[in-house]
Amino acid sequence: MTDVPVTGRKRRPLLPPGFVAAVLKGHSGLGLAFAAILYLVCLTGSIAVFAYELQRWENADLSRLDAVSPEAVQRAAAAAVTATGEGVEHVFITMPGAELPWLKITTDVAGTHRDWIASADGLTEGGASPWTEFLTALHIHLHLPRSWGMFLVGLTGVALLSSLISGLLAHPRIFRDAFHLRLGGSRRLQEADLHNRIGVWALPFHVVVSLTGALLGLTTLIVGVLGLAVLQGDTEKVYALFVPPHPADDPRPAPMLDLVPMFAEVARQTDGRIESIFLEHPTERGGAVLFNVEDGSDRLAHTDAYTFDREGKLFFSKRAAEGNVGEGIISSLGSLHFGWFGGGLVKIAYGLLGLGLTYMAMNGVTIWLARRRDKGRPAPGWERVWAATVWGQPLALAGSAVAVLVMPAATQQSALVIWGGLTLVLLAAAAFLSASTVSRWGRLLSGLLLVALALLHALLRMGPGADPMGGVVDAVLLIIGALLLASLYRRSPTADSPSQAG
Repeated sequence: MTDVPVTGRKRRPLLPPGFVAAVLKGHSGLGLAFAAILYLVCLTGSIAVFAYELQRWENADLSRLDAVSPEAVQRAAAAAVTATGEGVEHVFITMPGAELPWLKITTDVAGTHRDWIASADGLTEGGASPWTEFLTALHIHLHLPRSWGMFLVGLTGVALLSSLISGLLAHPRIFRDAFHLRLGGSRRLQEADLHNRIGVWALPFHVVVSLTGALLGLTTLIVGVLGLAVLQGDTEKVYALFVPPHPADDPRPAPMLDLVPMFAEVARQTDGRIESIFLEHPTERGGAVLFNVEDGSDRLAHTDAYTFDREGKLFFSKRAAEGNVGEGIISSLGSLHFGWFGGGLVKIAYGLLGLGLTYMAMNGVTIWLARRRDKGRPAPGWERVWAATVWGQPLALAGSAVAVLVMPAATQQSALVIWGGLTLVLLAAAAFLSASTVSRWGRLLSGLLLVALALLHALLRMGPGADPMGGVVDAVLLIIGALLLASLYRRSPTADSPSQAG
């Protein structure tokens, strides 16, 4: 019998080429539609991971406390309410802890906040963190009306999650080629490989951040749908599943709420650490107090709630350990999204992974622009605009931080104005300068501002006894500034990276 050679059959692709091409087109279109806002949200989110550290950096010269007695908290809260004047509607007390080593009290009168710090020397007005508050608000709702801004950011999370899924489908070999990098040749191919590799290497992080961001941003919509589907449109009943009930409204004047017996009752209920206290209508008969207490567990959702009426009667309590799966998921969304669990190493990992996601959002557009140029359809106007968008944000964020540092009585609005002005300046410059020039100026000015920010902060806030965290943040700012300045001296990119955004 004669041996008949067996001809190997060509293996069929996992996905039809036509489907892959269609998905790739959709992936590009989705990324382009949300490119600018996705880049901004990813960049600010990477920084907002360190919100507590930035608050300490802004207030490095404040007195720090390790612990405080219930009587001292009562005296400080009463003094803050008296100093604020009539009409105090809410008081928020942050207890000293590892994240924020102060007794901080914020009073609210018709939406206007005043911040106070209590120390062994008494109560002083201060402790505001205008730049950190500006940054976190920019990430959470883009400084738009809160509901609309959060909805838009939530849609961005949906777009990011959809882009991740479509990116996987558009590149069937993406896992097989997970460690394949074409370095040293075509800049466009190098950028494309980095885009795909970062997408694969950090895929679990990307999915978690985009999904939790979408859920947090679309909370209002989700609650509305649940209310319509389950509770005949009554959204208040949906919120009641997660928010403590309010006491009966009684605006008649009354003495300041007495917190001391409430502290004692919380101590009887749990041995957890009190992290914050919220006073509602502290000088009215209808006043109430909410204690948020860390239960000491390793769960992501680990905060118990105890609510008291004016007479010190505990009328509502909710323990995290007793919640159902749905409540645990809802309560852990914020910690999962920002990396506020597991300590400093987890935060550092979140920050670095977030910067990788920011890079993906940036170089996705860079790749698209380079591909257009390769096909003989360059878009030099969009190249300039994108370079201004990419480098306008580090410049604007650093410039706003410098302004807040040196301005007396700076506010969130001060930071917003400076940030918006610098963003518009670089966008306007893109009308007259090439993309490469915009990129170089953006990196140069961002690097110089970050170095200046660190040096100014060390000079103005890092006196004897200052918070060591201030020095840590200053060192990081110096390193990032130096890296940006050093990037100006790398070899000139090849012509197939026209946007110069990277």
